[in-house]
Amino acid sequence: MMRRTLTVLAALVAAGLPASAATRHSHQDHFEHYEGTATCLTCHEDEAKAFFHSDHYQWRGPTPDVVNSHGDMHGKLTMVNDFCTSPMPSWIGEVRDGDGKVLASGCSECHAGFGLLPSTEMSREQLENIDCLICHASGYRRAVYQNEDGSWQWRSILWQNQESLDSVSKRISKPTRTMCLRCHSASGGGPNYKRGDLEYALVEPDRDFDVHMSPDGADLHCVDCHAGQDHRVVGRGVDLAATDSPGQRLNCDNGECHDSEPHPQELLNRHLARVNCTVCHIPTYAQEEATDMYRDWSDIHFSVEKGKHIYKAKFDTDVIPVYAWYDGTSRIQLPRQAVAKDADGNVMMAIPQGSKDDPNSRIHTFKVHRARLPVLEDKGWLLPISVYELYAHGDIDRAVKQAAESMYDIHDAEFEWVDTVRYMSISHEVRPAENALRCLDCHGPDGRLDWAALGYDKDPLGNALSPTQ
Repeated sequence: MMRRTLTVLAALVAAGLPASAATRHSHQDHFEHYEGTATCLTCHEDEAKAFFHSDHYQWRGPTPDVVNSHGDMHGKLTMVNDFCTSPMPSWIGEVRDGDGKVLASGCSECHAGFGLLPSTEMSREQLENIDCLICHASGYRRAVYQNEDGSWQWRSILWQNQESLDSVSKRISKPTRTMCLRCHSASGGGPNYKRGDLEYALVEPDRDFDVHMSPDGADLHCVDCHAGQDHRVVGRGVDLAATDSPGQRLNCDNGECHDSEPHPQELLNRHLARVNCTVCHIPTYAQEEATDMYRDWSDIHFSVEKGKHIYKAKFDTDVIPVYAWYDGTSRIQLPRQAVAKDADGNVMMAIPQGSKDDPNSRIHTFKVHRARLPVLEDKGWLLPISVYELYAHGDIDRAVKQAAESMYDIHDAEFEWVDTVRYMSISHEVRPAENALRCLDCHGPDGRLDWAALGYDKDPLGNALSPTQ
């Protein structure tokens, strides 16, 4: 795909056109006034129906890569996570502090809809709830507004300025890095809090920050690698339940971008059979913006700086990844299933499957996030938290019980606290060859790999490498 993209870019330059023109599709002559998604459906109803079934709209989908899912449909909307815990009790609205300042507007801020909870049953109402502009219109911004009936809705900030709204709605393009990152970098409560390798700097990074996305590198956009068919995304992180494009796995060396022998050194090429490209080419993540490494929801305090009640947290930058075997599947803690603890008493929220004895496994890079979450005492189910309400009142007992009622219809829930561990795939912020790891970074006396954790008695290369190599 990289080769095809570079060929297209070269052709544009030769024609005297800016590369960005390749993704622009002016709708100046297609309609006079933008009147919501109904305007888009006039020409794009088939695309809207396809998008309705996607993970980006449903926030759930098939789970063939989750070994303990038993074929159930799961995703962000059905799961409990260790960041903002669940969108269900915090979908849309306004939470204000005592002075009237808006603290939060709900998790649907990053849903590609206008505020209705996505239904599995398609209807005209659901199709018109799709917000096409959030992913396709440059300069589009929206805010939450309350309707006369008391319901809440996301609208363009220009909804009372038809001329300006028409102008923005006609600047249509494929999703750019900016469009994708405004949700995917902001998730988890702040810039780069959650993923760790999706920083706002990726909008226009220098070559060493990310050789793929840099204008001085391949200048790729997210959709160059992740776009599938019918608005389905290709690629899945180890901690994500749903697979939007089952049967399609994203990899580096299938010939689309790189082949299976991309290095001039045969020794490095032999590594690729068992070592994923990210191990050498992502030495650290969270290069500029700190990422959340630990979040304790049992320890709530008021932050004068943020003006709200918040959880105890630990952040870090320039983090060395954790390395583990991964065969493309994972085991995930699912809702309405009693938690299972490991030998150290931790609940494994998500863990990669694979081993050194499995020829389909490779060593991959991961962020390991730790947290403390509530669990329903009698059933052992993970409980969400009404996070945005908690920001205002600071009563964690009330916030947990509100969320248990919202998600499980359980009243006055009794709960206890557990420690959790989540493995998260690190796939972005790829460094160029000259700044990748060297042999001794892994195989030297102070190498970064935990060979015992990977199933080895010792470094498999032993003393084969000298300090001068």
